[in-house]
Amino acid sequence: MRIGIISDTHGLLRPEAVQCLAGVSHIIHGGDIGRPDVLDGLRRIAPVTAIRGNIDVGDWANSYPETVTVQLGGRSFHVLHDLKSLRITPAACGIDVVISGHSHQPGFNTADGVLYLNPGSAGPRRFKLPVTVATLDVSARGVSPVIHDLGF
Repeated sequence: MRIGIISDTHGLLRPEAVQCLAGVSHIIHGGDIGRPDVLDGLRRIAPVTAIRGNIDVGDWANSYPETVTVQLGGRSFHVLHDLKSLRITPAACGIDVVISGHSHQPGFNTADGVLYLNPGSAGPRRFKLPVTVATLDVSARGVSPVIHDLGF
């Protein structure tokens, strides 16, 4: 199973992000969606799990939680916008992957058997940070993340 991971779109769903996520089985959005039509565009690719970030305000955003834990491909994913607000111990809770955004800095690392993944920002470019999304291959052997630079 391949899962698309996107965050910090800030109201912009780039065609390059859509192309990179084409063919995934599910998409996780790590918050700072910006506008509901971003999620409409992502739903044309695959089912979407989304949480709201600090810029997501208004009636449309109230239907999205601040955090969510979802089971996909036999793995447990905990999604929150700002990793600094993590209030659980993922390994103790049986979480396999923690997805966050907010910093706009893509990267991943493993600690206590848990993969921590930030796909970076796929929205308007900030500072000199790359514009990125991630994919995550999930199999019986584990999870394999890839950060994709969209070239901006």
